[in-house]
Amino acid sequence: MDIKLLSFPADSPPLSVIVAAKFSGITFPADSSLASGSAPTFLFTNGLKLHGTSVLLRYIGRVTNIPNFYGENAYESSQIDEWLEYAPILSTGSAFENACSYVDKYLERRTFLVSHSLSLADVAIWSGLAGTGPRWESLRKSKKYLNLQRWFNSLLVEYSDGLDDVLTTYVGKRGGKSSGAKLKDQQGLTQKPNSVNQDTSDKGKSGSKSTFEVDLPNAEIGKVRLRFAPEPSGYLHIGHSKAALLNQYFAQRYNGEVIIRFDDTNPAKESNEFVENLLKDIETLGIKYETVTYTSDYFPQLMEMAENLIRQGKAYIDDTPREQMQKERMEGIESKNRSNSPEENLRLWKEMILGTEKGLLCCLRGKLDMQDPNKSLRDPVYYRCNPIPHHRIGSKYKIYPTYDFACPFVDSIEGITHALRSSEYHDRNAQYYRIQEDMGLRKVHIYEFSRLNMVYTLLSKRKLLWFVQNGKVDGWDDPRFPTVQGIVRRGLKVEALIQFILEQGASKNLNLMEWDKLWTINKKIIDPVCPRHTAVIEERRVLFTLDNGPEKPFVRVIPKHKKYEGAGEKSSTFTKRIWIDQVDAQCIKVDEEITLMDWGNAILKGIEKDGDGFVTRLSGILHLEGSVKTTKLKATWLPDINELVTLSLMEYDYLITKKKLEEGEDFLDVLNPCTKKETIAVGDSNMRNIKRGDILQLERKGYFRCDVPYVRPSKPIVLLAIPDGRQQSCSK
Repeated sequence: MDIKLLSFPADSPPLSVIVAAKFSGITFPADSSLASGSAPTFLFTNGLKLHGTSVLLRYIGRVTNIPNFYGENAYESSQIDEWLEYAPILSTGSAFENACSYVDKYLERRTFLVSHSLSLADVAIWSGLAGTGPRWESLRKSKKYLNLQRWFNSLLVEYSDGLDDVLTTYVGKRGGKSSGAKLKDQQGLTQKPNSVNQDTSDKGKSGSKSTFEVDLPNAEIGKVRLRFAPEPSGYLHIGHSKAALLNQYFAQRYNGEVIIRFDDTNPAKESNEFVENLLKDIETLGIKYETVTYTSDYFPQLMEMAENLIRQGKAYIDDTPREQMQKERMEGIESKNRSNSPEENLRLWKEMILGTEKGLLCCLRGKLDMQDPNKSLRDPVYYRCNPIPHHRIGSKYKIYPTYDFACPFVDSIEGITHALRSSEYHDRNAQYYRIQEDMGLRKVHIYEFSRLNMVYTLLSKRKLLWFVQNGKVDGWDDPRFPTVQGIVRRGLKVEALIQFILEQGASKNLNLMEWDKLWTINKKIIDPVCPRHTAVIEERRVLFTLDNGPEKPFVRVIPKHKKYEGAGEKSSTFTKRIWIDQVDAQCIKVDEEITLMDWGNAILKGIEKDGDGFVTRLSGILHLEGSVKTTKLKATWLPDINELVTLSLMEYDYLITKKKLEEGEDFLDVLNPCTKKETIAVGDSNMRNIKRGDILQLERKGYFRCDVPYVRPSKPIVLLAIPDGRQQSCSK
């Protein structure tokens, strides 16, 4: 019995199996067209199959001519099994370096991992390291793990012919040295905007150093057609952004195209408002698409297909109550209506179309396999009655297809070559392919990627809608929301979001991502170019009189950013009486020398306090010849003039208090009672000129985005605090 074929997904070739076969002199053709996430498979000449990387390795170990390749005795074979089980940890990002450290220490006095000769254990760990591409290469160059490096290099030298071939064929394609540059070029990520407040025509630009590169199965240059298919039941959020940007990445990589399709099959949740704002968000992300379509465009063809399936006995009408139907599906119990004749099903189908009293009790189900271990294949629902008018086509229909029925149909009809879906749909992939098969349609390849999950964040549109409907937020663009409009309003630059998402690549690892990383990327983009302004907190601000200060105020023009001329200039007024923050006044002692930023040093001579210990007045003298290097306090200040503006500084916190909700846990039980804090301040007169959307830094207070610009003295300028990657809570 010989191996006829090795099959695997293009995005995750089983390197260890390929390497072991090379060493053993076992040859077979390889097919990389398996669906993403599928286990590698051996097909034998007699039609039998084996699945799974470790299983295939053990098979090679048992048939090879290499001495002790799978151990000399039962104990050594078990040791090898331990390493085969350990090897997958090398593909886990957070555990990678700990694993390297462990293996490095283990190899301190060993030439091989098990006994004194090459074994499957060495193959598995070597392949695991090589498969990480640039990550392991950078560690090799750093010489951080000398034992591991010695062992890795010795195998590479001794078996160079076979290993070089494997590295060139598989590792290079998955993320070699050129991939980062290639990705930059495709996304246009090398040009930086001239100003943090400048609108750039090419929205997707930043200094990203992303290095992922993966292949779509059976993709041909110039023939790839992808779709981004949001449901118009909410605004685009950060999770959808990953799907949209990955579609664009693959379209550009394969010189293909992306279409936008609105999956509008549930009139109870959808609206034109959501359609308009989703298109706005897609434009914000810089997604270039060919056309916009709607699943509702295909309602006539979908109904015709449903009727054909009924006539063929591949679908039936069921009036089983929903809860009972769910119970029967879980237990693999066939519906009492499953054996109804096509004629009876067509009669009830017409009742559904008309929305009669009987029709409203029915649904259309596919006749697939009620005993299949994969419950998504247990006669899924294809159509339901819904008398609610549709936001696009009104009351024309009383029945609507489910996503599970419509998606495989429309994907195939629209010429989609690859459907990108998050891995949460993995168990429904078999259903997708089976429905296309029953429909007699062209197969569309599914490519999986991991859903983007963020700490302390709800991404369910149903839950986000609850906050909107219950007035817990100001709308879908609320700065506390994970929507594109919400995070951009809070001060996130789109190029930071793109860099953050593309750095994760098309990984299938389910990661819970920290917001801090995203905001840190954002800070690196805005800090070098955003203008600086000054503000003093209104509450208990302190008047500081400089006895030898200027009797007559004078004005100097100074840069808004000392290291970036493009930020412009501002006017600063110097007076005898200035305002400083209470917190600064509290930490100064008599005769202490401090620095007044953008002016010079001053020496404190007098302090007045009230009965509660708060400072009410300060007096002192200018000491401009003093050295700013010797002072502890570098204080921000404002002149005592009428031209100061009132500011409303808004800080925000997470909407929930738990990093991740457990399955079945109610988000209402972990609502954060304090998610918004307003602080009134006064700001320098130059801030009258800032526009909505401008980003600035208030010296020693942080970064802010202008949400409401200056209108009149009685109305404050509203500035939203931008997180800088250092965890803070507005309740503290």
